[in-house]
Amino acid sequence: MSRAAFIPPVHRAGLQAVLFDMDGLLIDSEPLWFEVERSIMAELGGEWGPADQLALVGGSLARSVDYLLSRAIRPATPDEVGRWMVDGMAAMLRERGVAVLPGARELLAEVAAAGIPRALVTSAERKIMEVALPSIGAAFDVLVCAEDVQSPKPDPEPYLRAAALLCAEPAHCVVLEDSPNGVAAGEAAGCLVVAVPGLVPIPTRPGRVVAGSLAQVDLGMLRGMVSGT
Repeated sequence: MSRAAFIPPVHRAGLQAVLFDMDGLLIDSEPLWFEVERSIMAELGGEWGPADQLALVGGSLARSVDYLLSRAIRPATPDEVGRWMVDGMAAMLRERGVAVLPGARELLAEVAAAGIPRALVTSAERKIMEVALPSIGAAFDVLVCAEDVQSPKPDPEPYLRAAALLCAEPAHCVVLEDSPNGVAAGEAAGCLVVAVPGLVPIPTRPGRVVAGSLAQVDLGMLRGMVSGT
């Protein structure tokens, strides 16, 4: 549960917090999003394909709604399309559950066992996040979702908010992300980033590690990134 107020961080050496994205990083939800988007586009009279799905990876609800309406043949309001997306995804998660991606549970457990604070930082709406949490099967010290920020990823606000709620300095936090938007948000917040690309490639660069899956990431790697070793 998020703390009620921001508290200035106290400087501490080493890894202070680990900040996890959700969709495509911890859970294999992108195929479900594709089903929901394709169903909505059928309702709107248009066509939907893999390239359209790629265009929305890591984006906010508002951006997705705008994109869907730009491809629509039949009229609908942004509020209607947004409601269809949120309700459709929540219903699918509730009915089917969702697979946890390789290495996710192990890394979450390792970080928790070390007593390092953990945040879930997602662009998803709260309704979707809350339905997905049981599938993840892990507790987080802080939850940040779409309704908690004014500016979504790639803006740094989501990760800055999570770090502040955890009383952590961004430079001593590691963000784990699967999308270019999420990586951009983490880096703009001043965090170190581990990218685990899903549908969209992400190149390596200074301060960023690119891994094939979370199974290739462990606490030693995260600590080493912060200490520079």
